[in-house]
Amino acid sequence: MQEMKIRKLFGTSGIRGIVNQDLSPDFCRMVALAIGTTLPPDSAVCIATDTRVSRDIIKEAVNSGLLSCGINVVDLGILPTPALALLTRELGFVAGIMVTASHNPPEFNGIKLFTESSLGYSRDQEAEIEKIFFEKQFRQGERGTLEQAQDAKQKYLSFVKGKLSLPGFNHPLKVVVDPGNGAASKFASDIFIQMGFDIIPVNDEPNGLFPGRSPEPKADTIQGTVEFLRRHDADLAICFDGDADRVVFCDKEGFLGFNESIAFISRLIVKKTGKRKIATTVETGTLLDLAMKDLGAEVVRGKVGDVAVAYLARELDAALGVEEVGVYVIPEAGYYPDSIFASLILLSQLTDPGEIREFFQGIPRLFFEKAKVFCPNELKEVVMAQVIEKAYLFAPDKTPIRIGTLDGVRLEFPDSWILIRASGTEPVIRVISESASQTKTNKLISKANELVQSLVEANN
Repeated sequence: MQEMKIRKLFGTSGIRGIVNQDLSPDFCRMVALAIGTTLPPDSAVCIATDTRVSRDIIKEAVNSGLLSCGINVVDLGILPTPALALLTRELGFVAGIMVTASHNPPEFNGIKLFTESSLGYSRDQEAEIEKIFFEKQFRQGERGTLEQAQDAKQKYLSFVKGKLSLPGFNHPLKVVVDPGNGAASKFASDIFIQMGFDIIPVNDEPNGLFPGRSPEPKADTIQGTVEFLRRHDADLAICFDGDADRVVFCDKEGFLGFNESIAFISRLIVKKTGKRKIATTVETGTLLDLAMKDLGAEVVRGKVGDVAVAYLARELDAALGVEEVGVYVIPEAGYYPDSIFASLILLSQLTDPGEIREFFQGIPRLFFEKAKVFCPNELKEVVMAQVIEKAYLFAPDKTPIRIGTLDGVRLEFPDSWILIRASGTEPVIRVISESASQTKTNKLISKANELVQSLVEANN
């Protein structure tokens, strides 16, 4: 297995791979043994899954490993990741385990861990699990217990209702809820209905093959949702990814944009909390900074991944943490990604869906683009080292350039920036660029793609 070669199991968002290729049942059982060995005997953990067809295979393997080292398991069934993270804390479990591959295609699955305080596992905690896994120093003991839990949805709803004031909502808004057949199916729409909204669900049947659309909601995958919204004369569509730790929005004009949505919701939360810092990542565009200027809020960029954002938000005592892909870490709920809570905050302060587009008309337009180049996991490290060496190629005319290597390589020019970084969830190297010119952005993306492609081929 690839993980064995590089002595690392965890990427930027848990353990992830193709089922029966990277993630065999025996592999997952041993991972669970390692997880259980780090916990006190007789501890209680909860587990939930998204809707993937492999969910039961992976969950049973994980349960088997946990039970055999004396851990008691409570199965919460199919749940969005935000609900699993929250209930881990609210119900007093020492850890929560989410079986999910988030936005990845159906053939993928994964294991994501949360602490008793709803935070994702830290890198030190992951390293402890990796050490036990590779050394096979598993604890054996009296077998743990397994039970099923009910009413997880109502427990999550009770928490949300306690945090948000119902009278503040603009209930006449007609809202499309699109869980993409993922973990939020029959969950998010029910929550919104119980909060008093006029909801029209689409792709709301749990189906791990994701027949309605890709589990990754973005401009090209939610076109069907935009058309559905127009046919039903709705005001706004809320679109979740496979496990609902991400959310994007669209209106009658189409996709509202990644950077636009995080900037608008960040403004709402900064105004609400009075805090003046926002935690985000090196992938996030400049639009967030521009949208915060009049509020005097500082945007602090750290490593990619919702766990990294959560820890940075906590360290900064930030108003919130965001990733431009639609991740919202809202301290009011906890230091975990909660797309449902973020959506409700938006709805609680939105009187007219046109407000979002109107706000950004007053900000200079930026052109933000993404691409990715296939790169086998075992080549990522050497290719990225060579990218750093060749960063000078992006400024042949002695244009001032600032090089950041916090996570990947981010090159900042006076009028633009580009990021090249190895994905922690897929065998690809990602390329992201932004400037005030579509032509400039496209040129930077093209140049980076060519460089990365040539380095992958040279090292293959």
